[in-house]
Amino acid sequence: MIKISPSMLSCDFSKIGEEAKKIANSGADMLHLDVMDGHFVPNITFGAPVIKSIRKVTDIVFDVHLMISEPLKYIEDFIRAGADIITFHVESDSDVKETIEKIKSLSCKVGLSVKPGTPIEKVFPYLDDIDMVLVMTVEPGFGGQSFMGDMCEKIVTLRKKLDEMGKTTDIQVDGGINEETVCLVAKAGANVIVAGSSVFNSDSYEKAISSLRSNAEINAL
Repeated sequence: MIKISPSMLSCDFSKIGEEAKKIANSGADMLHLDVMDGHFVPNITFGAPVIKSIRKVTDIVFDVHLMISEPLKYIEDFIRAGADIITFHVESDSDVKETIEKIKSLSCKVGLSVKPGTPIEKVFPYLDDIDMVLVMTVEPGFGGQSFMGDMCEKIVTLRKKLDEMGKTTDIQVDGGINEETVCLVAKAGANVIVAGSSVFNSDSYEKAISSLRSNAEINAL
């Protein structure tokens, strides 16, 4: 099933609560919240207090992407803030298995992400224990980057592996996704679509989300 998760990194931060409510009422399945620490990636966004404030205005699924060096230290904070899914990077400094177990122990879904330069095989040892894999289709750190088409091969490889295991684990993509590139990632096997600029820079959030969904569904495996 195709799920659309607009990235709040591209919203108007001066009215972030209003933007979140608008997205929730525009047909999105999830709200993608990018947390950056200025160390793991060269940018700083927001932390648990901001997410907690947004949680007060909407019940939509919070899809929290931790682009931070030591995610294990902050798992409880983000779950208390309202995260429904926490995705962290296999390249982070925290022990991957321990971090997965911590997230699951607090009844939260868990995702594992890889940067463009990391082989997708790095997530294979953990596929039995996670709910989602996030394949970055740009270098993490900033919104508005151009889509890296060669990342589709990672998606194909991952979907094949999951099929061999008999698993229906979600494959999420994030970076440079628009009405055209969503067709490519859906065809490769992705089913959870993160989109920032293509939604928030549109005249209608509802139309943009609907278009992404229909284009993905037409091309989905």
